[in-house]
Amino acid sequence: MEQRILNFERKLAQSDLDGFLVTDLLNIYYLTGFSGTEATVFISKNRRLFLTDARYVLAAQNTVSGFEIIESRRPLAEIAEIVKADRLVRLGFDHQVTFAYYQKLQTYFAGIDLVALADFTEELRLVKDPKEIAAIRMACRITDQAFADVLDFIKPGVTTEWDLANFLDFRMRKYGASGLSFTTIAASGCRSAMPHGTATEKVIQNGEMLTLDFGCYYNHYVSDMTRTVHIGPATDEEGEIYDTVLRANQALIRTAKAGLSYRDFDSIPREVIEQAGFGQDFTHGIGHGIGLDVHELPYFSGTDGILRAGMVVTDEPGIYLDNKYGVRIEDDLLITEDGCEVLTESPKELLILS
Repeated sequence: MEQRILNFERKLAQSDLDGFLVTDLLNIYYLTGFSGTEATVFISKNRRLFLTDARYVLAAQNTVSGFEIIESRRPLAEIAEIVKADRLVRLGFDHQVTFAYYQKLQTYFAGIDLVALADFTEELRLVKDPKEIAAIRMACRITDQAFADVLDFIKPGVTTEWDLANFLDFRMRKYGASGLSFTTIAASGCRSAMPHGTATEKVIQNGEMLTLDFGCYYNHYVSDMTRTVHIGPATDEEGEIYDTVLRANQALIRTAKAGLSYRDFDSIPREVIEQAGFGQDFTHGIGHGIGLDVHELPYFSGTDGILRAGMVVTDEPGIYLDNKYGVRIEDDLLITEDGCEVLTESPKELLILS
């Protein structure tokens, strides 16, 4: 944690800010290791303050090091007094605050220049350290195990999408997950054409595509995987669509490495789909970063940036034919200097289930 704080302080020193108010709980966990639901962190040139209420003081004392721990139900008032005493004039803060909270900031820090900053801490979270990578790797392993089990659970004409989602959720917990990284997607038949089609009471039927998109938390870090299977024999068109998506997925795996631009990361698999004539049916970005959150930096479509070793990102091309079916294949990739490691190891050939 100390190195993360030092990196934060170095970035703060290079900015035009006198201090920074960290309120996002994921950012607070990243900097301090504290995972409670009430905390505020303030960092300036001369201060490292951690404020929480009486419920979490003992937990903070056992977890947080390198900070002055202050018990308070009025953290902004406490910090404002310190800011005035230190004669600070320009403060940054996490931009993910409610308007009501921003009004409080204006009240407590009247006369102080307040600067809402997107991604100040999140940019430090881009490259994962070995402990973070180990946690993500384990989350992916749990996801793989749950997928292997669900294949035997699917019974055409009997199993519903809800059944599948619940099975995956509980199976991941059985294997050690502390929670779900998002609401599990189980979408079959024409509903698989919805990229984020949440599960319903619909019964899985023969002759349908079935898309499963799910992930879990392990030691605060996430996995995110999608596999599409077919119930009964697939048509030639369905086979062609699936093969196109798989080729796009694999084209990116062959190319992804440190130094690749964000725009190329998106365009390489997209070109495979466009050349097959389905460009208009790939309706979302190729992927995103994962870590403490299931959707975090980097994002790729239309953005500038360069992949760096230690980033963990998703590779999720898809083709969605309205009112017919959809196919998506998603892997989690650890970027290295000379390539990438696929952390999600579940099979990707078209599985035909009967």
